[in-house]
Amino acid sequence: MRKLCPNYDNAAGLETVLEVPVPEEMFTSMGTNSASRWRNMRALMKAETTADKLCHLLAKSNSEFLALLKIVGAPLIPFHVQPYFNRSFDKHYSTEASTARYIVKQYAAATGGTAALTAVQSMYAVGQVKMVGSEMLQGTEIHVAATSEVGGFVVWQKNPDLWYFELVVAGHKVSAGSDGKIAWNQSYSQPGHANRGPTRPLRRFFQGLDPRCVAKLFIEATFVGEEEIEHEDCFVLKLDTDYSVLKFQSSPSTEILHHTVWGHFSHKTGLLVKFSDTKLVKMIKSVRANNCVFWETNITTFIRDYRCVEGINVAHRGETVTTLFRYGDAVQNQRRRVEEAWEIDEVDFNIQGLSPDYFLPPADLKREVVELQH
Repeated sequence: MRKLCPNYDNAAGLETVLEVPVPEEMFTSMGTNSASRWRNMRALMKAETTADKLCHLLAKSNSEFLALLKIVGAPLIPFHVQPYFNRSFDKHYSTEASTARYIVKQYAAATGGTAALTAVQSMYAVGQVKMVGSEMLQGTEIHVAATSEVGGFVVWQKNPDLWYFELVVAGHKVSAGSDGKIAWNQSYSQPGHANRGPTRPLRRFFQGLDPRCVAKLFIEATFVGEEEIEHEDCFVLKLDTDYSVLKFQSSPSTEILHHTVWGHFSHKTGLLVKFSDTKLVKMIKSVRANNCVFWETNITTFIRDYRCVEGINVAHRGETVTTLFRYGDAVQNQRRRVEEAWEIDEVDFNIQGLSPDYFLPPADLKREVVELQH
């Protein structure tokens, strides 16, 4: 991962620290010579579009590619995660809920123990991704492109409602964050967009990156059975989003019909080995009956390579597959898929001097936030 960029304007000058570390492969592909690479890198750091005219992930435009990056690289989960562990164990819980709580307790122990997880107040991680994608096509068969896009990301979190995430792929950057009151995302084509509803965490935290979030999320889950994942027997826990929450996250032109999350925990190790969620949204094109378009998003992450960092087991590698379905009376049935192989290069906990001011939303978001509050 490249964290510094040489000063091509002044050989004796200091190197520039990159806001988002990028893979060496991506940096060398940003231009034909050192001057063009430096010019494109500076434009990237300013969140400007590069001179790149290629279509990435088989997208028809850069705007479509950036929309895919937000859906695949920076999705949110529908639940608010409590900043503390729920230690109570009520005898009135159902058998399925009690079993789920027992599985989560085993997971907490396998990732370092409740005491170690509770001691974490903040975290930081740097990683790299490699993505391939398909076109939006009719039919059941999906063929992804042979060429891949590489990139890097950095994420900061402060226990746990404050977070900030930046992702750079193929010279294009998207960012997202939460200041504890509202979650947002932005890119150069969309300066700032506030997500509806209460603040929610980034899905990437639940890919084995932050065991605290995983335990706090699934402590309220239901045990629904067992399943074999990659030759490993697993317990399956499930969470359905409450209708009132979905309604609050919907808008006048979109209605979220359901959003369900599953976690697969290994019998042998107690660790989370698969995290998946399904979201169905109805796009209201017209007030006329049956003139609607449905979008279904299925995201599945296989989690591997747990390593101990300061006494906490963190996943360092995995694959995420995102499938988008579009159907309805107003359109033909279509689907596309994006596959992401990700790897964590650096992770640390309890970052000194990490101020809440670091997580403030973009200035151009203030007007939209006021409108949403009203």
